[in-house]
Amino acid sequence: MSWFRLKDKANRKQRLIMYLVGFILAISVALPAFIQSNFISQFISLELVSLFFVLANSTTAVMIAIFPRLINRLGNYFSSKIVMIVYATALLGMAAANGPFSATLTLLLFIVSSNLLWINIDIILEEASIDNETGRIRSLFLTFMNLGWIIAPTISAYLVTIGEYPLPFLASALLVIPLFAVISRNKKNLKDKSKFKKEKILTSWKKLWKNKNLRGVFMSAIALNLFFSGAVIYIPIYLHQYLGMEWSQLGWIFSFMLVPFVLFEIPAGFLADKYFGEKEMLIIGLFIVFLSSILFSLIKVASPLVWAAVLFFSRIGAALVESMRDTYFFKKVNSKDIGFINIFRMTNPIGYATGTAFGALFLLFLPINYLFLVFAILLLPAFYFVAGIKDTK
Repeated sequence: MSWFRLKDKANRKQRLIMYLVGFILAISVALPAFIQSNFISQFISLELVSLFFVLANSTTAVMIAIFPRLINRLGNYFSSKIVMIVYATALLGMAAANGPFSATLTLLLFIVSSNLLWINIDIILEEASIDNETGRIRSLFLTFMNLGWIIAPTISAYLVTIGEYPLPFLASALLVIPLFAVISRNKKNLKDKSKFKKEKILTSWKKLWKNKNLRGVFMSAIALNLFFSGAVIYIPIYLHQYLGMEWSQLGWIFSFMLVPFVLFEIPAGFLADKYFGEKEMLIIGLFIVFLSSILFSLIKVASPLVWAAVLFFSRIGAALVESMRDTYFFKKVNSKDIGFINIFRMTNPIGYATGTAFGALFLLFLPINYLFLVFAILLLPAFYFVAGIKDTK
């Protein structure tokens, strides 16, 4: 592990704190992630589920756009604590939801606040990074985060089987307590070090789009989140409600499928730092994701082993795209660039909103399995934009 002996020792404690924070927050966010679509479908139809996620992610994009004002006014450290309180409140509300209004409102707050929290963490981690070690720092952070994602689905599925949907939401809310404690106890190490640039989101957007490198990595991030919108929202519905697979099966399948994020992201970040750039691995990852989406549409058997294998394969591609996307982007920006970081985090809600908008449209005419073929087609423009970027090596 000599390749993780970083030269930058000054920010070591800050990075270690953020690895722990990323791990805890990932578990908390992931516990509801793979059950949220089935949870909300108890109260509204499948077509309205798609429209809800369009609304929720469009709202998230708007909130991300205005989030710099709160950060500039209160600082990143204190704004993160405020968002954390909203996040915990949303989870408790989801656990107590008993009708369409309370379920949709609290799930919307959960989606918005969880996205904003990752922006707070991005800024803190970027302040503790230097460019020539960004690949290793980001890949290690993503690995800790993805360990949380691997653990969560099995726990979530078990909690659903013994206590239905409220239990995972309550467990997720309880994890905010240690998260809040870690942040509070380490104020000295996590306090803001940089003076943030004040820039309108439209100005930042124009600058990003004129830069073909940032534009390319932005489009790769949109493509990845388009894929995730299908994989996270529609795959659980398809497997559980249409193919009849039980949560006891889905729990271990979803945990197993996330293993590539731990296996491949650290080596990918190391290779990007030391030997060659990110472009080639981005293209390979996108191709695997594209091929996997086609396979999703073709497989109609309720075989746990078959689905575990194809979902695992899909996440090899997603892991490569995620690692190279973060590495490339954060080599090009620094912690002062809140505008660019916010736009980068907007790729999550934009991708999800776009994916679920197409889902709402095509589910009126097509069976749900054909929707994954639509997502494969939507991924194609990303290859053009990624081909135009210049490697950092």
